[in-house]
Amino acid sequence: MTWNPFKKEDSQKPVEETTKAESAPAKSPQDKKGRPTPKMKQAQAQNLRPLVPADRKASAKEARARLRAREDAEYEAMQKGDINHMPKAERLPWRIYIRDYVDARFNLGEFFIPVAIVIMFASILVTTVVPQLSLPMMILMYVYLFAVIIDVWLMWRKLKKKLIEKFGERSVAKGMRSGTYAWSRAIQVRRWRLPKPRYPKRGHFPE
Repeated sequence: MTWNPFKKEDSQKPVEETTKAESAPAKSPQDKKGRPTPKMKQAQAQNLRPLVPADRKASAKEARARLRAREDAEYEAMQKGDINHMPKAERLPWRIYIRDYVDARFNLGEFFIPVAIVIMFASILVTTVVPQLSLPMMILMYVYLFAVIIDVWLMWRKLKKKLIEKFGERSVAKGMRSGTYAWSRAIQVRRWRLPKPRYPKRGHFPE
């Protein structure tokens, strides 16, 4: 083996050059290309989520179908008297109390709509045959209407005190519309009321 005076041994290399060569980070393929690799593009594409559904009409149709199904289920629950599946407003404790109280008593307004229809058609027929009876029939209808108003007012006056004693002032606040709820139920025929009365007969007043 011959000795070459111009060739430096590894041990004779400057320490600074060796350290720089070892500490220099290896360049990744991404740095060389300056753009993401195909695999990275695929991963980024999988993470993308559309902000708007691809088919808006189909999405809206599905939402309407879900809403209609829920409304049908709630309507069926009110027909059957299933409190647990009724709309949230109908499950309020004071509304249940109002329904039970109204359903337990005899309301003059319960027959107002049928009586009004009968009197209206009767007055039309009487006007052509016996015109003298048209005025008395109209007076009779207004008398019945005033009697219904007085009956509903007396009912609500008593019911309101019971609601305040049992559930507090919140149950009769304006936003709850408890008064409107009570009188609108009182002027409906009992068998046509929704939600369905819990008891088949009158007289079951709530405690």
